[in-house]
Amino acid sequence: MSGNGVLGVHATDNLEHRIGTHHAGTLGGYTSTRRPVALVWSQEFTTCEEALAAEQQIKGWSRAKKEALILGDWKQIQREAWGKKNPLPERLR
Repeated sequence: MSGNGVLGVHATDNLEHRIGTHHAGTLGGYTSTRRPVALVWSQEFTTCEEALAAEQQIKGWSRAKKEALILGDWKQIQREAWGKKNPLPERLR
């Protein structure tokens, strides 16, 4: 999460290095002016392709769904995925 509360989603092959460069502001770009940054969730993948696919999927999620992921609230993730146009099934209430 950036200093202004934005939830960024990024894949990397070196998490410690990525966080360090964000903290140092040496990457430039968006987070260089929005420090400090905090790691709020991470997941390891077997391949770069899997990591990039997950990155693209999560980037498309709403903030509410990302917050549920951070909290590990799988039922809320399902609720958010269900949408608001259809009534929730009993198992998600």
